[in-house]
Amino acid sequence: MKFVKKSLFLTAFLTMSMSAYALKGDTDQPINIDSGSQSLDMDNNVVVFTDNVLITQGSIKITANKVTITRQEGKKEKIDANGSPVTFQQTLDNGKPVNGKASSVNYDLGSEFLTLIGNAELKQLDSFIKAERITYDVKKQQLKATSGGKSRVKTVLIPTQLQENKQNSKKK
Repeated sequence: MKFVKKSLFLTAFLTMSMSAYALKGDTDQPINIDSGSQSLDMDNNVVVFTDNVLITQGSIKITANKVTITRQEGKKEKIDANGSPVTFQQTLDNGKPVNGKASSVNYDLGSEFLTLIGNAELKQLDSFIKAERITYDVKKQQLKATSGGKSRVKTVLIPTQLQENKQNSKKK
């Protein structure tokens, strides 16, 4: 299932939004998907994994209640993960973890656009972004965080940690 491998790409670019680089070998590692059930609809090109889904690839770990991967004829896949919450983690080249979570995560590989909805959070060490909705345009490398009228976007940046990431990036 070649298009399942692309689902893990979402974790790699989430880490880019936090000014860091993922472990280089992660995407070359085998993809392991463990779930309570799986269904495949070949006519509609849809694979659904349900019941405590765990996806691992190298240092990448994604958990969800349900993951749906849809391939449209002539187009790239769309990936929808739902949970309470959907979580992911990955170790960066500098050995530090990046974590994220949301009620749902949607990624369109064709437009390279990621959306985290519902108590969305991206965290690297003590720096984080929390919002009701976080979107990331991979091609433009643009992140946008928004919240409804009842809440506000919360961002905490730790300058010493950000500076350390910049210095590590220059060494590569």
